[in-house]
Amino acid sequence: MSPVSPREQEEAARSLYPMLVNLAGKRCVVIGGGAVAERKVSRLLECGAEVSLVSPTATARLAGLAQAGRIARQARPARPADLEGAFLVFVATDDPELNRTLAQAARGQGSLVNVADDPAGSSFHVPSLVQRGDLTITISTRGGSPALAKKLRQRLEATIGPEYEAFLVALRALRAQAQERIADPAARQTLYRQAVESDLFENAAAGRTDAVAARIEALVRAAAQPETELRK
Repeated sequence: MSPVSPREQEEAARSLYPMLVNLAGKRCVVIGGGAVAERKVSRLLECGAEVSLVSPTATARLAGLAQAGRIARQARPARPADLEGAFLVFVATDDPELNRTLAQAARGQGSLVNVADDPAGSSFHVPSLVQRGDLTITISTRGGSPALAKKLRQRLEATIGPEYEAFLVALRALRAQAQERIADPAARQTLYRQAVESDLFENAAAGRTDAVAARIEALVRAAAQPETELRK
């Protein structure tokens, strides 16, 4: 396989592939000990990653996580060898030359790498995020304008409140019942669309658990009725 040219890399960066990655149990390395690194570490821990931090200094929270055994820390300047075996690497030091060296080392061993304030030097970008339970909405400008991504995130946060978390819980319960009681995939898809447009949202948002359960039962029963009729 021939090496990818700089031009091909630039073209590929214009068409980033959006995805959500399971980091549970994966080794992830964060280089740097400031506020940016703290945000990266916190999010990685939420996702179940095994986090290693390399930095001579660290925020109080990062130091506390290391002391509690939540993360592994090397309290010294980073070296390329620190990245060995990493699935994902965040580089967030205030030394651009060191950042470039470490990013190159990470890419060379096949790790995904994100360099703070350097989209061109990164193999992945971190989108702005709105999360309501299992509902995750991401916004990316491919590094073109983090300020715009932040503005859009704030608008979505004002529009999509915690009631959507309850709604998704209800939809997940409906889906589980549908998969048990409705064999026809097309009928299930129709049911899912109907549920999203039904009053299930209002009942879930208001915390009316009995009404939610009754509405789920009614929707599933109605969707399963044609199959029952065919079997007669």
